[in-house]
Amino acid sequence: METKTKKNKWIGKVVVLALIGAAVLAYFFVPSVHQGMNHITKMFYSGDFHVVRQFVESYGPYAAAVSFALMILQSVAAPLPAFLITFANANLFGWWQGAILSWTSAMAGAAVCFWIARILGRDVVEKLTTKGALKQIDAFFERYGSQSILIARLLPFISFDIVSYAAGLTGMGFWGFMLMTGIGQLPATIVYSYVGGMLTGGAQKVVTALLILFALSALIVLFRQIWKDRQKKKDA
Repeated sequence: METKTKKNKWIGKVVVLALIGAAVLAYFFVPSVHQGMNHITKMFYSGDFHVVRQFVESYGPYAAAVSFALMILQSVAAPLPAFLITFANANLFGWWQGAILSWTSAMAGAAVCFWIARILGRDVVEKLTTKGALKQIDAFFERYGSQSILIARLLPFISFDIVSYAAGLTGMGFWGFMLMTGIGQLPATIVYSYVGGMLTGGAQKVVTALLILFALSALIVLFRQIWKDRQKKKDA
């Protein structure tokens, strides 16, 4: 039984590495893929959800599928901001339809990150994210224990994607992870979708700026608390 488990894990690792390798080769050697990925990256870093909306809308009847794929892509490439897709979905499909699309695609993205980490291990995950970010989430998990996933999903300033990767590196069960992710992610998805459905013109810039300011402020507070906890442990 143990031999079979090891064999399955080895096969899984080969398959995932082959897919990642194929994606990297396609990026460097297929011009259309290279240009497309660069365009998507610039689109995300523009901070303008209207740009994302126009991109998704341009695919017509396949728009929802493209949005779903974008959410998974931003999950794997952890630094990309997911709320732009949530805003775009709400603005394009209506707030509640957009919320359903954003929530289900975010769940799929979380599952992909979890299994990448579970199959490939910490060394690969550190390359996809950063070593420092993972250490911060490790400390968060250590502090809050079994409630870590639910708490992290309820706090919009904690990276959704890095939490998913970090969870895959623990002994946490997949379905428990998905349940806590689904419950914790739902309130933020509904709020972002409702707001995104109403945003036009300058209003979206104001909301985006406020979200970024809130995230940075909350991150400072969180890291300060983690640093204090570590100092206390050292002193003890």
